[in-house]
Amino acid sequence: MITINHLKKEYPNATPLKDVNTVINKGDVISIIGPSGTGKSTLIRCINMLETPTSGEIIVDGENITDPNCKIDKVRQKMGMVFQSFNLFNHMTVIENIMAAPMQLLGKSRQEAYDRGKELLRQVGLADKMLNYPDELSGGQRQRVAIARTLAMDPEIILFDEPTSALDPTMVGEVEAVIRDLAKQGLTMMIVTHEMNFAREVANRIFYMDQGGIYEDGTPEQIFDNPQKERTIRFIRHLKVFEENIDSKDFDFIGLVSKLEEFGRKCRMSQRLIYRVQQVFEELGVQIILPELNDKFHMELSLEYSSDPENIHMQLKYDGKKFDPSDSDNDLSMRIVKNMTEDFKYERDEENNMNHVSAVING
Repeated sequence: MITINHLKKEYPNATPLKDVNTVINKGDVISIIGPSGTGKSTLIRCINMLETPTSGEIIVDGENITDPNCKIDKVRQKMGMVFQSFNLFNHMTVIENIMAAPMQLLGKSRQEAYDRGKELLRQVGLADKMLNYPDELSGGQRQRVAIARTLAMDPEIILFDEPTSALDPTMVGEVEAVIRDLAKQGLTMMIVTHEMNFAREVANRIFYMDQGGIYEDGTPEQIFDNPQKERTIRFIRHLKVFEENIDSKDFDFIGLVSKLEEFGRKCRMSQRLIYRVQQVFEELGVQIILPELNDKFHMELSLEYSSDPENIHMQLKYDGKKFDPSDSDNDLSMRIVKNMTEDFKYERDEENNMNHVSAVING
């Protein structure tokens, strides 16, 4: 469906795309991930020619759209684009927003455009909002209208530029659900996203972008569970490592427990494992170790997540006198910890005056 050869995009002060080469097949759903500033949005904007490439070629369904003689408006009718900022017309009702392009560009009658628009609004769960104006809707609802408007042009390819990044977290799920449904319909889609769980679930291919191109291309399992290249490994590993420093006995315990929950969800952990991690930290770190530390202390909590088998390797490092939690008088807390962990180890680093505790928590 799309072939990209030696694509380069250069600005006066940056070159986000240096040499992009790939083939996108009909029906591919591709999630594009990577650090900020690595050209993810620039890539899909070049594919739709919203950005003019500096050099290279993009061939869409057999037509070279970088050729100056290409009738780009005709090719664009095959490609829908969903932006993070919705781009709806606020002076038009929801249904009028959806009807406008099919009537003007595809020559559909008002009745045809209306019937199709109503059908699409039903598909995205907003049939009851057809006579509302965009500013009467929530951000998630507006993005669903934007998706329906794109579908009204019957595109073969849909490009999503961070479709959930401008939304309140409570609204992200409703937009992702609509995109998941589209992925099952055989459309070719490219989705720039920072939502890693969603990227993995919705796609059959992942582009990890870095160093001016598609640094690594593979299935979700290959990229998230077994990346091959150094920068991909570093990026994915960062997603699966949690680190927190604690320097006060009055630290924000509730805030830290919330961070553990957020980390668990980002890594797609089972709720059971998330709960166990929180419980072990509370019993081991708060109930057993913290009372033994001086008023001035430093404690480091680190977690490493593995999905196969599902477990967490937890480490706690703390300074001060030698203290093995297994010798604690708090028998109840220690029994809870031992019941939820295996490979429980304590080591003392006399040279640096540090205690090290490590354990594996299984899901």
